[in-house]
Amino acid sequence: MLTEEEKRLAAEERFHDDWASGIDVAAIDVIGMNEALTAPEMRYIVSSLGDLKGKRVLDVGCGLGEAGVYFALKGADVTVTDLSETMLAVAQRLARLHGVAVTTHKAAAESLSLPDDQQFDVIYVGNLFHHVDIASTLERLCALLKPEGVLVSWDPVAYNPLINVYRRIATDVRTADEHPITVADLDTFREHFRHVETRYFWFSTLIIFIIMALVQLRNPNKERYWKKVVEEADRWAPLYRPLEKLDRFLLGIFPFLGLLCWNVVITATGPVAPHQD
Repeated sequence: MLTEEEKRLAAEERFHDDWASGIDVAAIDVIGMNEALTAPEMRYIVSSLGDLKGKRVLDVGCGLGEAGVYFALKGADVTVTDLSETMLAVAQRLARLHGVAVTTHKAAAESLSLPDDQQFDVIYVGNLFHHVDIASTLERLCALLKPEGVLVSWDPVAYNPLINVYRRIATDVRTADEHPITVADLDTFREHFRHVETRYFWFSTLIIFIIMALVQLRNPNKERYWKKVVEEADRWAPLYRPLEKLDRFLLGIFPFLGLLCWNVVITATGPVAPHQD
């Protein structure tokens, strides 16, 4: 008989297998998904990581592989992991389509195991921590990160009431066990790393999603808004540009507003060994 955790992981795997099974790999815009104006999280991450040529990069919960393949195009030696075999197959096909190679590894983040000699310069975790047990996942990842390496992630934040209305509606494109990032979760990162920095995105720019829902009447159970806004970057650019500037101004003066944003990028360095004070 399956435990509750095994049932949860099986449900996650089915959900992501179903998602990946309907994907046209040739239609994935790898460059756009990482460099588009309306992908501020990835633009920030790519800028902060700098030159990746020759770096060993681990992409945990790689999904369709847009980030992992992008890092490989930048010259990194990339390993991608996911609990969905179908997602990994898409990522592998995407890499071949772009003339690069990635190493795939099927595993849930909480039970991720790689050879002891596998140490990475960069661990990238995109939109994953709100699906997993953060403490146990960080323990696994700290063991795989070089002492001078960096872990960078982005995930949704828990506190905006309008976003939480969306979450209650968009049940078909989300899994039941999702838990957006809280202040307590950020403290968990600080327990595992000596240095943790946060950067928040999508405050006034959330107006775009309101327009999608209330003006364009786009069904949030038929479209993944966070994917569509990146795919439609050119369409939203005239509105997004001034709102992004407004966000930088407001968040610079009132940093507490970050907790009302959609996403947070977490950059962590100085992994702490288990049980080390």
